[in-house]
Amino acid sequence: MEIYLIVGLGNPDKKYEETRHNAGFNAIDKLAEKLGTRISEKKFKGLSASVVRNGQKLLLLKPQTYMNLSGESVAEAANYFNIEPDHIIVLYDDINFACGRMRVRGQGSAGGHNGIKSIIACIGSDGFPRVRIGVGAKREQTDLAAHVLGRFAGKDKETMDKAFSAAGDAALCIIDKGVAEAMNEFNGIDLAPQTEEETKA
Repeated sequence: MEIYLIVGLGNPDKKYEETRHNAGFNAIDKLAEKLGTRISEKKFKGLSASVVRNGQKLLLLKPQTYMNLSGESVAEAANYFNIEPDHIIVLYDDINFACGRMRVRGQGSAGGHNGIKSIIACIGSDGFPRVRIGVGAKREQTDLAAHVLGRFAGKDKETMDKAFSAAGDAALCIIDKGVAEAMNEFNGIDLAPQTEEETKA
């Protein structure tokens, strides 16, 4: 049976819940809900769940190592099931995109994201698909750590709820139709509510 590993990145502990840096956790929780499961089994230095869908096994994983060591958890799960990089899909936050936008990629560098950096180092490859979830750029005077560990408010909260759900859909699209089709379908979508002026344009 073909196995896919879908990973949501974030930090454990209550104090990090609902922060920008935990977008991956939120997205994979939404996906688990959609698949009728809950990510609660303690395994592979993380919390996991597995479901069979369309004759394929999907292993959902939330590393509990803290962001900078996410690769340890991913590598452990991948090695156990002998999963190749192109069958590992990672959902994570990206400060280069506004809230409500996302970007699917088939491979590439870490782009400064410590969780991705750790995965590349631990599995020895950057050839895994990923879904980058826009969490909004930081303001000029704001410290980066303070920004990614901040929480969504107002309309952004509503927008991100849609984005988390869409990120899970993008992961399933990668599995069902391939990376190229998922890129066509999800890159460039904007889930943020439009202003009256934008609607008329």
